[in-house]
Amino acid sequence: MAPTLQDIRHGRFERSLSLLTSGGALVTAAEIYLEHDRASFGNRMMWWPVVLGPLGAAAGIAGFYSPRAAHTVLPVVSAAIFANGLQGTYLHVRGITRKPGGWSMARFNVEMGPPLFAPLLVTMVGGMGLLASVLRREP
Repeated sequence: MAPTLQDIRHGRFERSLSLLTSGGALVTAAEIYLEHDRASFGNRMMWWPVVLGPLGAAAGIAGFYSPRAAHTVLPVVSAAIFANGLQGTYLHVRGITRKPGGWSMARFNVEMGPPLFAPLLVTMVGGMGLLASVLRREP
C-alpha cells in the first residue's frame, strides 16, 4: 500500500490537510471578494470572509510547518471561518427572503439573489482546518 494511503488510514494527515486548508481559504477569499465587490460590499459583514481568508491561509501554512501552530492557531482561525460560513448562510437566506416575492418565488430569487450555497464552501474550509488540527502528523 502506498505510504500516503497508509497515513490517511491511520489518521496521519495533519500537514497535508493544513496545506489544503490554506489553499482553500485563499481561493475562497478571492472568489468572495469578487462576488461581494460586485454587490458593492453593501453590508459591512461582507468584509469578514475576505479578511478571514488570508488569516486561514496563514494559519494553514503555519500548521503545515509547526505542530504547535496546528494545535493552537489553526483551530482558532478555522473555528472563526466555520462560524462565519454559518453566519453567511443565514445572511444569504435572509437576502433571498427580502427579495420581492421572497420564498414564494424561490426559483427566481434563489437564482437572482445571493448565492444560497456559497457560504457553505467557507464553512467547509473552516471544517477542514478543524479536522486537520485533530489529526496526527505525517512522518
